[in-house]
Amino acid sequence: MSDWTDHIPPAARAYIDGHRLDEVECIVSDLPGIARGKAMPATKFARQDRFYLPNSIFFQTIAGDWAEAAGPEGFTEPDMVLTPDYSTATAAPWTADWTLQVIHDISTQEGAPVPMAPRNVLKRVVDAYHARGWTPVVAPEMEFYLVAPNTDPARGIAPMMGRSGRPAAARQAYSMSAVDEYGNVIDDIYDFAEKQGFEIDGITQEGGAGQLEINLRHGDPIKLADEIFYFKRLIREAALRHKCYATFMAKPIEGEPGSAMHLHHSVLDAEGHNIFSAPDGTETPAFHHFIGGMQRHLPAAIAVLAPYVNSYRRYVKDHAAPINLEWGRDNRTTGLRVPISDPGARRVENRLAGMDCNPYLGIAASLACGLLGLVEGVDPTPELLGDAYDADEAFPRDMFGALDAFRASPRLHDLLGPEFARVYTIVKTAEYEAFLQAISPWERQHLLTTV
Repeated sequence: MSDWTDHIPPAARAYIDGHRLDEVECIVSDLPGIARGKAMPATKFARQDRFYLPNSIFFQTIAGDWAEAAGPEGFTEPDMVLTPDYSTATAAPWTADWTLQVIHDISTQEGAPVPMAPRNVLKRVVDAYHARGWTPVVAPEMEFYLVAPNTDPARGIAPMMGRSGRPAAARQAYSMSAVDEYGNVIDDIYDFAEKQGFEIDGITQEGGAGQLEINLRHGDPIKLADEIFYFKRLIREAALRHKCYATFMAKPIEGEPGSAMHLHHSVLDAEGHNIFSAPDGTETPAFHHFIGGMQRHLPAAIAVLAPYVNSYRRYVKDHAAPINLEWGRDNRTTGLRVPISDPGARRVENRLAGMDCNPYLGIAASLACGLLGLVEGVDPTPELLGDAYDADEAFPRDMFGALDAFRASPRLHDLLGPEFARVYTIVKTAEYEAFLQAISPWERQHLLTTV
């Protein structure tokens, strides 16, 4: 049998070239997008071709509690089979030794894909495109904040301290000086990304205090979701080196813009042509149907794109996040934006997803809505010209309403997987009910001695 390192990407081979590989991290994504798995000596990893984890990792809430989401067999925690996908092997350059990370495919002991596994959910949606002769293409944008360390949940989150000795300032969008304030963190992000073989299309300062955006090049949805999954860890590790936190909360700081994961979508036919553009360069019916499908089905997908109570604090009028599903060309106030491009790169940007969503699930849900539009032939509303914040709100604005809409969408469940939809709904309901038991400072401030 050949050495398993013969099958890993060039960047991973280059990273360990001339070194003794010490450790391999066998990882998968749970529902929130946290890396779960096990680390082991590289010599042990080389002797095994599969590993095991209990299926209960998909029943755990973000707070570490357990939702009653087991199937008819009850909460028996049977093992799932993890098989390494060597194409995902990448460095963990922040560790003290020479370590590789490898994402694993997850199946039942009978060999079927585990339906709750987020990577399998995305594969299911991509396969639905392939079954119709189409190939989906995505380009994600990742927004996040660099903030001061915060170990007290009762204390508000503050911007990080820049190299000038002053806290990062807000309203500095696209400022190069603002980027320079935390240049050491960005240098490490670039360095880690290069060692991991990831290509960054650009880094910009966003409108929030200490808020950055990283753009990734367009490509295969599964590969890009893997990269975002890796990037979140990479960015957190780079920040910790410089005594600050990186947070992907949708709304971490009061009064500041939220953090989105904007998703650009296009679809190719079997010959590699963009189905959104006709040979003469004009927009096709498929382009409009994709937008129409997003308008019709995204309200039911909001529970996936905005998975926490904090997510809904981002959807604030005139505050850099959409409040409806209007669409427009080169209009950043709309929920669905068509960027300026040549016909071959014509695409639709979904601006609803928060950076707190699981990248596999967020991309899967967004692609599923567009696919349903293509299949159903849904016509969109007329293009909005002007400020979309003047239009009516058009999707759930809280977790309770979002879960209700998700439960009532069998078409979306069919694409994402009925068992995934069942488990996801139960887990998210358990999280929301736990949140309702927590009393916020606002309630104590305004209700304690007043009502």
